[in-house]
This record gives sequence, structure tokens and C-alpha cells, in this order.
Amino acid sequence: QVQLVESGGGLVQNGGSLRLSCAASGNIFSITDMGWYRQAPGNQRELVASITSGGSTNYADSVKGRFAISSDNAKNTVALQMNSLKPEDTAVYYCNGHLSTLTPWGLRGFEYWGQGTQVTVSS
Repeated sequence: QVQLVESGGGLVQNGGSLRLSCAASGNIFSITDMGWYRQAPGNQRELVASITSGGSTNYADSVKGRFAISSDNAKNTVALQMNSLKPEDTAVYYCNGHLSTLTPWGLRGFEYWGQGTQVTVSS
């Protein structure tokens, strides 16, 4: 079993900063990439940022220059530093990971999700 556990959400004022963290634990053989998605009420879940095990990053246009994703491969963690937050960043943020686990049938790749953490930016 693999678990992704997020922390760091909360309430912040317009222009403020928050840092989200996510730790992956369990039967992990390797991590291909990890990232953050968000979902606001009435909207589809969307990619915010992702990072590969090699350090390549990808950001949604709406957060470029404001958010920064980082990872610690040795600790199986990923973090999202969010600066200059806007009310439109309000959403539930989900940690996502594509990991390989060792099963009785060999190595298998799976996608995992965290439980989500609320980020609210007040105007």
C-alpha cells in the first residue's frame, strides 16, 4: 500500500504565501513524478505543477512565476511554495504521484492521490 499525505493548507489573505507538503510512504520502489492538482467548487480538477524524478518541472500558466514545486527524492516528498496568492487560487489541493511498487507479479506502476487540503485566499 502507498499513501500520500498532504499538509500545509489553510486561510491566507490576498497576496500572502502558503507552503504545501506531501509525503509518500509505503511500498514504493521508485517515483516517476509527483505533482499538485487543485479543484475549486464547480470546476474540474486541474494540474497546478508537477516535477519528475529528474527534476523537470511543469506549471499551469496561471501560477507561473508565483508558485514553485520542489522535491526530495530521498524522502519521497514534494512541496509547493505558493506566493502572491489570489482569491482565484482558492481550491482543494491534491497531491498526485506516479509510482512503481513491487507486487507479486513484479513491478507495477500506479497513480496515487492524497486526500486533499483546503487553500482559501480571502480578498
